[in-house]
Amino acid sequence: MSTHANRRNLIGQRAERFKPPVFRPRRSRWDDVLAGARRFLDLQAGSAWRDMRAELATASGSVLDVGCGAQVFRSLLPATARYRGIDTKDAKDRFGYEVPDTHYVESDDWGIAPGSVDVVLCTEVLEHVEAPTPFIATLARCLRPGGRLVLTVPFAARWHFIPYDYWRYTPSSLEILLRQAGFDRIRVTARGNPLTVACYKGMALGLTLLLDADGNPLRRTARRSLGIALLPVLGLLATIGTLSLRSDWGEDCLGYTVTAHRPG
Repeated sequence: MSTHANRRNLIGQRAERFKPPVFRPRRSRWDDVLAGARRFLDLQAGSAWRDMRAELATASGSVLDVGCGAQVFRSLLPATARYRGIDTKDAKDRFGYEVPDTHYVESDDWGIAPGSVDVVLCTEVLEHVEAPTPFIATLARCLRPGGRLVLTVPFAARWHFIPYDYWRYTPSSLEILLRQAGFDRIRVTARGNPLTVACYKGMALGLTLLLDADGNPLRRTARRSLGIALLPVLGLLATIGTLSLRSDWGEDCLGYTVTAHRPG
């Protein structure tokens, strides 16, 4: 008998039991408060926000947000930037996002004129793209010569939005994909370090107890009671994890932030 016969065969799994709420579009100050709390308890989101706040502060001209979801980074852009968000027509069914001023596309033709965009933003999207090579080529084609790509991908992240989560990328693979698409001045930086990852994994365990959608009422109540008891620990891990983002060391991280340019 196979030594792993008693383990689940994950082929065919179509949903996750632990599913955090999707991000909300910004419509009021209350949304800002909720988003801040989410970033504190979700180190992936918090680390990406930290990097995007710096990368987008000087953005100008036309900004195309590819796979924009709830458009969470739109508020970080200067008032002079011209924003456009696009997403796949399946965004609502697959990821739970439906934002009125998003342009939903049905094919590889995004309706963007070649060489017409100054900044392409693509955050936590590439892992959900089945064929990354032509996708990145399209990102490059949208950019004007000298235009900038700002991209993030997860690394130490759970399998999410099952089954539409396909890849984890390393700096080596990101460089290969971007150079094949013609990008230069490629810079890949880590979001966090091994300590951040340890805090993130500990928090994920506690949040799973709180949010697990187990169908057994008794078991669900017991897990949630334990999760509530662990809330102070979650707060401590969130604080340590957030502070750890200031240090850059080791080869493990939450994810990568990438910038690259289309040659002028």
